[in-house]
Amino acid sequence: MQFDKELQDVRTVAIAGHVRPDGDSVGACIGLWHYIRDNFPQIQAEIWLEKPDEKFAVLDGFESIMQAGEERAAYDLFVSVDCAGYDRLGNAAKYFDHALKTICVDHHVSNEGFADKNIIDADASSTSEVLCGMMDPEKISKNAAAALYTGIAHDTGVFQYSCTSPDTMRMAAMLMEKGIAGSYILEETFYKRTYRQNQILGKALLESMRILDGRGIVSVVRRKELTFFGVAPVDLDGIVSQLKMTEGVEVAIFLYETDNLEYKVSLRSKDTVDVSEVASYFGGGGHARAAGVTMKGTFHDIVNNLTLHIEHQLTEQEKQ
Repeated sequence: MQFDKELQDVRTVAIAGHVRPDGDSVGACIGLWHYIRDNFPQIQAEIWLEKPDEKFAVLDGFESIMQAGEERAAYDLFVSVDCAGYDRLGNAAKYFDHALKTICVDHHVSNEGFADKNIIDADASSTSEVLCGMMDPEKISKNAAAALYTGIAHDTGVFQYSCTSPDTMRMAAMLMEKGIAGSYILEETFYKRTYRQNQILGKALLESMRILDGRGIVSVVRRKELTFFGVAPVDLDGIVSQLKMTEGVEVAIFLYETDNLEYKVSLRSKDTVDVSEVASYFGGGGHARAAGVTMKGTFHDIVNNLTLHIEHQLTEQEKQ
């Protein structure tokens, strides 16, 4: 589907990503926003997102992101990007509910489609890659390219993860040819860490535990520790990926406490375990090598429940 066709006879567009927006969500939203503004100046486009990390302020258009809350007349079109489910839209869901037409663009295998039109490519590295493939390459401006490149780079771990395909690299190259400051963007949005972020990362690594005969690793951060170090959940990005890099580990589990007996769980795997299957069993979702879920219970109960499913997959792999 070419996105240009969907913008015919449209006057107002709302663009929204998922709660706790990551690089792909921010990049996809801003990239699409620029594409519409650059090529369809008659259309009023607005981005609704929970406040993203300030590191993404290097992207032109970041300052135009709004937090959902105020009332708006019904949009002609609502575009959901990088949302695996309706519930992930957060406060922006009310604009989705009243829009005349809705489109969902995503790459999460767990997305069952909740919009009028659903473009879900589970083989794509990122939603930014899916969106980019729907756009006319000649109409992608430098600012749009910078945002889309950011989204692709973040969801591929700067082209390290298994979701990176030859098509992903070709698309990234096309975006780089627009003259974007690719190295600067990655330095500012992916690699740079504050001193406090390094502290909480160090603590999570220092107190991590090997499980499943060394094939798994787990770490947890409690609410009191978030307060002590003066960090927020957004500062925990990258911890689970660093845990996964441990030699001999197939699956990494990282939890942080969100409420009494409630934890946000991030799962990463290297080659054999489908962590989206594990997360989906408990009401979460994601990709085969990266998934997440919110679970209730004690830390030990949650880890025990997760490892039962992970161990089952590891055992099945050994039998083959």
